[in-house]
Amino acid sequence: VAPPPPSRQPRAPQCRPRGAAAPPRGGRAAAMWSPSGGLMGNMGRPHGSAAGMEDGTEVPYARYVEPGCPYRQDDVMAPEQAVSTGTTIMAVEFAGGVVLCADSRTSTGDYVANRASRKISKVHDKIFVCRSGSAADTQALTGFVMNYLGQHAVELGKRPSVKTCANLFQMIAYNNKDNLMAGLIVAGWDEKHGGQVYSIPLGGTRLRVPCVAGGSGSGYIMGLIDSLYRENMTKAECLEFVTKCVAHAMSLDGSSGGVIRTVVVTKDGIEEDVKLGNDLPYGP
Repeated sequence: VAPPPPSRQPRAPQCRPRGAAAPPRGGRAAAMWSPSGGLMGNMGRPHGSAAGMEDGTEVPYARYVEPGCPYRQDDVMAPEQAVSTGTTIMAVEFAGGVVLCADSRTSTGDYVANRASRKISKVHDKIFVCRSGSAADTQALTGFVMNYLGQHAVELGKRPSVKTCANLFQMIAYNNKDNLMAGLIVAGWDEKHGGQVYSIPLGGTRLRVPCVAGGSGSGYIMGLIDSLYRENMTKAECLEFVTKCVAHAMSLDGSSGGVIRTVVVTKDGIEEDVKLGNDLPYGP
């Protein structure tokens, strides 16, 4: 007669503390429960617990860190900042078209990621957009509108209107207002209405205006704009006006700088220009 199998003690169920979140499942970064009830990662310390720095101070984990991570402790613990076009952008209507103007500094926190970026993007033949806010959001938004507007132009068999372009920007920006950080100025020329400027600030409002400024540097120059702006200015006067205003904003706003780029859109075509940092009409 075969001997009876050895008796086994039943395993006690592993319960997590009341109110604690469930542990993640699977993957290299899967966590396990520590006896103290905290989540343990592959680093051997509870997630969210304090990690010792060289000077003895303790800081909470900001993100999961794999064993042998080569990054410095401050890089690992501090959350990364998104690339943003902390900016000064402007656009003005005149009798024959529009003038667009922008600085060229793209920053990541206090770090200048690009000192000569292009914040005035071509959407169609005679329609441009000035971008401020998150560089990723505004670039993606511009790409979508370029695609839709190109298809619309093929269906029409002619150039689309500036208002149609502004409506597309406004519709996407408004429908995604909780997820986007994008302040836009759409400007251009069409046969029906001539030169037009549309402002689309955060939130997705669309306003047609004769003159508008946006971005982080615009708050420094609102008084200057009110003082210098006049109706029915010529193209040369508009260029001088926007260049002087953006130069003042660049000298006051730490997120604006680099060079000044201008674009003039008229019935006859497009004129682009750039003013280097040592040729600005105003500087610190």
